[in-house]
Amino acid sequence: MNFKRYFWPAVGLAAVAFSVWLLLDELRGISLDDVWDSLVAIPSDRWALSALSAVVAYAALAGYDHIALSHIGKRVSWLFVTLCSFTTYALSHNIGGSVFSGAVIRYRAYVTKGLTGQEVGVLVAICWFTFVLSTITVGAIVLILVPGLLDRFSSIGFREFSSATGIILLIPVVAYIFGSWLHLRPLRIGSFQLHYPRLPIVARQLIIGPLELFAAGAVIYFALPEAGNPGYLVVLGVFLVSFSVAQISHAPGGLGVLEVVFLAGLPDMEAVDVLAALLVFRLFYLIAPFVISLGVVLLFERAQLQRSDI
Repeated sequence: MNFKRYFWPAVGLAAVAFSVWLLLDELRGISLDDVWDSLVAIPSDRWALSALSAVVAYAALAGYDHIALSHIGKRVSWLFVTLCSFTTYALSHNIGGSVFSGAVIRYRAYVTKGLTGQEVGVLVAICWFTFVLSTITVGAIVLILVPGLLDRFSSIGFREFSSATGIILLIPVVAYIFGSWLHLRPLRIGSFQLHYPRLPIVARQLIIGPLELFAAGAVIYFALPEAGNPGYLVVLGVFLVSFSVAQISHAPGGLGVLEVVFLAGLPDMEAVDVLAALLVFRLFYLIAPFVISLGVVLLFERAQLQRSDI
């Protein structure tokens, strides 16, 4: 048990240390003044668009919980679900191990609304699957539309296989939709049952999930300068790769990991400009939501304490 408790945090910290070492090597010769100059050079309207994109992204993330609650047939107030989802993702994105940390936060919140542990487990599974489904769908579309995307990370030469890979990735998505239409029987794991989502639920997954990814990628795109900018689809594709690697690494906030992979994916742009855009992303998508979520948690726990004293 002690091994399991400390393994993933250790992996995350190791990923941070290694990525920071690579990042420092990549950014040699760049000063804090250079980074500040790049941040100041971002036009005010682009700052506003990046901030708006972050708001849209978190609004879409709230849709994950609404979708899951609709699937399990539970009614919870719109405001509570939205605040719970916002807090869950704001904290888990920064803590690392988003599935596990998010499960703990959701359990603490939703049991106060009458959900059982099993129902919360299904909710977490649906939210996680919505993210994976959306990442595969958007990734497949980007690979088809931007054949040279993976060549930015490797010299092997994936261009001629890019479209085929994108089509292959879309096959399980189509199969998932078809399975929902067929009303397949629930998946059973011991006493645990995961019922196949209805077609309207699947449709919402395939709209809201990609919307979150589009908006999150736009946070960085709008903060990048026009000089050397490869375009939104390329930035989105690089973001998908970077964010996925950061999630897999379990590094808190993807610290260092996100930056290293993103710099590798945009070699034609000035490193200092890419770093400045990623700082904007961290401000609007990670830091600001994290600070706000701490306030939400304190208010929630205070309300629960007052209720228990009555």
